[in-house]
Amino acid sequence: MKETAIEVRDLCVSYRKLKSYSIKKNLLHLKHEKGDMFEAVKHVSFQVPKGNILGIVGKNGSGKSTLLNAIAGIFAPDSGEIDLKGNSVSLLSIGVGFQRELSGRENVLLSGMLLGFSERDVRERMDEIIEFAELENFIDAPVRTYSKGMYSRLAFSIAVTLETDIMLVDEVLSVGDAKFKKKSLKKMKQLIADDDRTVLIVSHSSETLAELCDKILWLHNGEVRMLGDTQEVLQAYEEYIG
Repeated sequence: MKETAIEVRDLCVSYRKLKSYSIKKNLLHLKHEKGDMFEAVKHVSFQVPKGNILGIVGKNGSGKSTLLNAIAGIFAPDSGEIDLKGNSVSLLSIGVGFQRELSGRENVLLSGMLLGFSERDVRERMDEIIEFAELENFIDAPVRTYSKGMYSRLAFSIAVTLETDIMLVDEVLSVGDAKFKKKSLKKMKQLIADDDRTVLIVSHSSETLAELCDKILWLHNGEVRMLGDTQEVLQAYEEYIG
């Protein structure tokens, strides 16, 4: 029996939905708007064995990205526990982790060091990261000037080159041109062939999930609707969404 790499127990994550308000009223303290609390993840529990690939599906707003952010340590749970068993973790998600005013090269260094790698280790892999991302002519430009595709290529390249024990992938495989999608999928297959690497993938592509995943977790309105065999859960989910 494989050892457990990720254990999530009765996890709840909520955040406040801010309402629009008048700047003038706010400055004068005449009116303070309090947003409603939104429960994004509700009492979610599951385990992922070391080396397994878990796909996560659900409609927009079902809590998929919130769950990954909580596992990555970006969001703090309101209650429940996340146990990564001492494993290192990286999150591939568009719009998360980069400083927009810094260059791509500077963001590679920052991201790598935040993942626990030394500056020397990151610099030794820098050329490999830039080459895979296909950003040789743009790597020293500010990230704010990058297109969504360029941003995603750099994020993906950092994560797959600076390999961590656990990889959390949030829709990154679906971004970019056809050529890069093919290259990303090939690289991901190489990485997950390692029996020691554990992967969680959020994707709207049933084909990708069916090809890569050992099991599927279906989230619905923040709760676990179904967890089990890849084909069985995907079929039930596709029938539900029509």
